[in-house]
Amino acid sequence: MEKPAETRDTADTAAAAVVAKHAKDEASPSPTSTPAKKPRIGSSPRAGSSPAEVAASPGSAAFVADLVPDEIEADDAASDAGYESDSASRASTSICSTVRDYEFENNRRYHRFQEGRYQFPNDEPEQEREDMKHAMIVHLCQGKLHYAPLESPQKILDVGTGTGIWAIDMGDEYPEAEIQGIDLSPIQPQWVPPNVSFMVDDAEAEWLIPPESLDYIHIRHMTSSIRDWPTLLSRAYRALKPGGWIELQELKFQVKCDDGTLRKGNMIQNFYETMESALVHFNVDLLAMQHNKKNVTEAGFVDVTEIPFKIPIGTWPKDPRLKMVGLYNRSMIHDALYGVAVRPFTRGLKWTLEELEVYLVDVRKELTDGSQHGYMPFNIVIGQKPR
Repeated sequence: MEKPAETRDTADTAAAAVVAKHAKDEASPSPTSTPAKKPRIGSSPRAGSSPAEVAASPGSAAFVADLVPDEIEADDAASDAGYESDSASRASTSICSTVRDYEFENNRRYHRFQEGRYQFPNDEPEQEREDMKHAMIVHLCQGKLHYAPLESPQKILDVGTGTGIWAIDMGDEYPEAEIQGIDLSPIQPQWVPPNVSFMVDDAEAEWLIPPESLDYIHIRHMTSSIRDWPTLLSRAYRALKPGGWIELQELKFQVKCDDGTLRKGNMIQNFYETMESALVHFNVDLLAMQHNKKNVTEAGFVDVTEIPFKIPIGTWPKDPRLKMVGLYNRSMIHDALYGVAVRPFTRGLKWTLEELEVYLVDVRKELTDGSQHGYMPFNIVIGQKPR
């Protein structure tokens, strides 16, 4: 089906274009530099895996040992040159005009369905950032869309599907499976694989999904919106078939450093600490992901495995893959600052717009400092419902 492929190419091209813009702002490419290849989207965990990786079972030491990253080696000659591209619910609601009504605040657009449940915009700039985030994670995971060992899944649920890009890629990867994405915002494309559908729904409302009907549930980038993780996981457990899998992929909003180059008072870390304080006013714990393995285990899942990654901020790593991941990440942080902060900071912390703008100037300056080798933890947790 050609249209879904075009949709993915468009999203990937848009992501590459935004990254290229940031790279060009800081360094001019050398005459001999070549465009970085775009991340390959839609590959299964089996693609490119060694026999040992496939054979190791989730939960085993061998399974995690192959995936846990070592300390990231810094590139002493790091620059951005060459990192450009020449291409540039109580009742679930199907997508209809009533849920396409949006509200606008501070020049950003927000969802109307379950108004106020999600504190971040859903407009075009945010959608582009979400698609870039998907490209970054797939690049980080070397083409893998998931780590749960799926075997011919029939029904898959993507919770908090956003633009639907992960669900669309999974639809191509598993053409025999039915994949449904749910989100508070109807921002998904119309041209999708025939086995992919989307629904406007609140994941924290009572689920209408029949018990034991799903093979796999995927939850990614939901730390900043879910208020009650144990209840959500309990509902997911109920909806999964015996032997079904759940997978959580979440970023920890903290800046870490392994080599002592991170300065005290780092403004990016300060930004996340301030955001954490702001989201408390909306009953959201920004660091809830650090309890994911415990919560998944307590929900009743077995073979629970946590796979840790490190997402650099900037192009300081020596490894080319992580260098590109870091460029993606820094670009997204830069472009997201105002959009993700304006409602939590003004509503939750009662800041004025002027106070926010002045504050963000210092955060943006910190992003361009390549001498600090900061990264953000990104953890994947998988678990299986007992057979």
